[in-house]
Amino acid sequence: MKKVMIIGSPGSGKSTFARRLRDKTGLPLFYLDMIWHKADRTNVTKEEFDRRMSEIVAGDEWIIDGNYSRTAEIRLRECDTVFLFDLPVEECIAGVESRIGRKREEMPWIEEAFDEEFRQYILDFPEKSLPTLRELLGKYGGTVRVTVFRTRHEADDFIENIKK
Repeated sequence: MKKVMIIGSPGSGKSTFARRLRDKTGLPLFYLDMIWHKADRTNVTKEEFDRRMSEIVAGDEWIIDGNYSRTAEIRLRECDTVFLFDLPVEECIAGVESRIGRKREEMPWIEEAFDEEFRQYILDFPEKSLPTLRELLGKYGGTVRVTVFRTRHEADDFIENIKK
């Protein structure tokens, strides 16, 4: 496990897992939200995002946290391990609600409110985004180790069982 992709619904626990995996393995961690978003709540260009991601995936070791389906296949072609968080929508909504008003290392600003468009994205995730991710995983599943977490407890157990 040297090149790791962590995907799933917002609020599912991806970033928490990514930090714990980084701390346990020493692999460098990159958050796609920190690459895409600027502190002033604007975004970098697609070209800048793609350039930065290409630099990261060209490296020998990494953990990349985030979906960004437009570029998922680029990461899948280069990774050796994928963790997919497939938690119930209610848990994902609660996860986002719990972080409102808190500083997080994976975002360049503090979320002050739960944006309704973002809430809808999470509600729609199982029907609109997850099938596309599963299709890509099916395409690369023979060459990439895929672990699906259906609960945060499963993710916690995985981290606890990693040998240093």
